[in-house]
Amino acid sequence: MLLGLFILITRFFIQRAMLVPDRLFHAALQKENDGCFEEAELGYQSALLEVKSRRFQSNKLKNAITEKLKVLNTVIEYRKMSKVNS
Repeated sequence: MLLGLFILITRFFIQRAMLVPDRLFHAALQKENDGCFEEAELGYQSALLEVKSRRFQSNKLKNAITEKLKVLNTVIEYRKMSKVNS
């Protein structure tokens, strides 16, 4: 009985910890959709750090975040250049 309860509590905390990068990714995605690209970039960077700090890394999420960061950097640079040229 006590062992079962311990296993359930441990599983709960492990699953909850694994959701942190997903939550950060989702928040950054919302910022990106709202047009706040600089804030989204910071959110994606935070999510990437969380993914890298986990013992069991999710390569799918890590790759998605990396690709989003590349696209955001391109968009931010394009917006900076268009402001300078206008």
